[in-house]
Amino acid sequence: MTNPPPPGARAAAQRINYAQTLDMRTKRVILFGVLLGLFLSALDQTIVATAMPRIAQDLDGLNLYSWVTTAYLLTNTALVPIYGKLSDLYGRKPILMTGITIFLLGSALCGLSGEPFLGNLFGGGMMQLVVFRGLQGVGAAALGSVAFAIIADLFEPVDRPRYQGLFGAVFGLSSVIGPLLGGFLTDQISWRWVFYVNLPLGLIALSFIASRMPRLASGLEAKVDWLGAFLILVFTVPLLLALTWGADGNYAWTSPTILGLFGLSAVSLVAFLFVEGRHESPILPLALFRNPTFAWGAVARFLIGAGFLGAILFLSLYLVNVQGVSATAAGTATIPLTVGLIIGSIGSGQIASRIGRYKPLILIGLGLAALGFFSLSTLTADTPYNGVVLRMVLLGLGLGPALPLFTTALQLSVKPWEIGVATSAGQFFQQMGSTIGTAVFGALLTAGLSTQLTRNFEQAKVGQPPAVQAILTQSQQAAAQNSGGAFGAGPQAGGTDQASGLAAVRRQVEAAVQSGNAAALGQIAQNPALPQGLREGLGRIPAQALATEQGRAGVLSQLNEQYAAFEAAGQRIERVVKVSFAGAIANIYRWSIGVALLAFLATLMMPNLSMPTRRRGERVPAAHVEV
Repeated sequence: MTNPPPPGARAAAQRINYAQTLDMRTKRVILFGVLLGLFLSALDQTIVATAMPRIAQDLDGLNLYSWVTTAYLLTNTALVPIYGKLSDLYGRKPILMTGITIFLLGSALCGLSGEPFLGNLFGGGMMQLVVFRGLQGVGAAALGSVAFAIIADLFEPVDRPRYQGLFGAVFGLSSVIGPLLGGFLTDQISWRWVFYVNLPLGLIALSFIASRMPRLASGLEAKVDWLGAFLILVFTVPLLLALTWGADGNYAWTSPTILGLFGLSAVSLVAFLFVEGRHESPILPLALFRNPTFAWGAVARFLIGAGFLGAILFLSLYLVNVQGVSATAAGTATIPLTVGLIIGSIGSGQIASRIGRYKPLILIGLGLAALGFFSLSTLTADTPYNGVVLRMVLLGLGLGPALPLFTTALQLSVKPWEIGVATSAGQFFQQMGSTIGTAVFGALLTAGLSTQLTRNFEQAKVGQPPAVQAILTQSQQAAAQNSGGAFGAGPQAGGTDQASGLAAVRRQVEAAVQSGNAAALGQIAQNPALPQGLREGLGRIPAQALATEQGRAGVLSQLNEQYAAFEAAGQRIERVVKVSFAGAIANIYRWSIGVALLAFLATLMMPNLSMPTRRRGERVPAAHVEV
């Protein structure tokens, strides 16, 4: 049954078909500007992460470290569906230009955070950065939601997949360039240029869009659903806050704060659904969910969002804590995944344009993704890096087709005046999936890591001397306390840091013993950073034992036995941490297999809509109007 068109559909039916009226040269100029703007938004999510340690140090704001990312995430995700609807009502060009302008303003202000002339605005430099990052997210939401809809305005259905593939590849490319550029700017110039670099690129994008892009209006005339826009913000922001704070360990999942945020979000969702069902031009038309392509596609996008971000996040943790890659290089260490993603995204778009079908390619991709997650679930502490690379490429090839082809499917299944809201809604569900998936997988990792550490420490104690067992027990207790943080990052410090500092302490102790300086030994024994067993041993050395050469030799002999125990324990602790991290992260990928299979089943439920095809050698029709 066909739903009646919304108010203004008569005007929408008479809208300009820009895919036919614009010449290819103009389309490419517009496409370059839009791609550049989208690249800025995607790059900002990776380039800033590299600079954050230096920023937190300079602005003295370690307590607000996570909020710099959270503020951006909140505003970006919450506003995506609103921008999509506004672009349907007022045209893509004004909304996109507004978004880029706000993003550039936010970037400039982020770079100025903590400068003396801003004084104590918002309470200090780090809080200024948090606020301005939120402003950046307000602009970035327009870039992410409107850019994908513009493809449907500029190109016929036969050509959309190949260009959607380019847009999907932008996100993969940014994950490679971001860490490299962020590290270079931070180390060689200033962390402020991590934000300032957006300005010249953004102005270039604005100039291309302002000079060559038409309004790209849908022709729809209706009132803005301001109440719906407000309610979706009140639904999204508390939900994301609760998930972020719960995953970070700032609040317990059962705390009144988290439960209150979940409650507010649930009430707002009910109110939003009530309002949307009665407004003449809702922010998110509920009738879209009667469209099986949109409904099942939204479910699949949600699941893919969870799997995609989880793949990158947990691979980085594995590379740092097991393979020994530095934290700074962790972003670039996932380049093989990005390469596979780009090949899968662009290649699937090209193939879809030739065969006129998208569903088989999505299903093949999700099947490869499930296989990629399965291969990652076999990771161990002894997996060679080359083996990790092959697994990353396989996963990237599987996830790549989903990014452009789901967008193409949504756009084919809706009316022209619904393209903006449908495209942005798909993006919204994917971003929500990323946030919820990160929280759920993070909780699973923390629980799994605690179990792995306990089991592996107990196994490491078997057959060891009492002195080594005592050291392992102490490190096990420290690891149990530290593993409750965000994603369990940190238990490694309980053992390997002690072992690495032991050589320096050993030299100090030997110097004090050989000189017979009991007072110096007493001071060393008070150092809380030393292992408890070593501090107790130093405290029990009597002063008279240092009075003779024979006594000093005996003390050094006993201490050497303790050093040997600590060295043996340190090696075992390092092994335990690596094995535990590998096991916990492999378990996350076992859950990810299920996520990929659920996305596969959701895709199976989608109709297999056909697309127009262009025969080999057939040229794109000439444009009717030069703009």
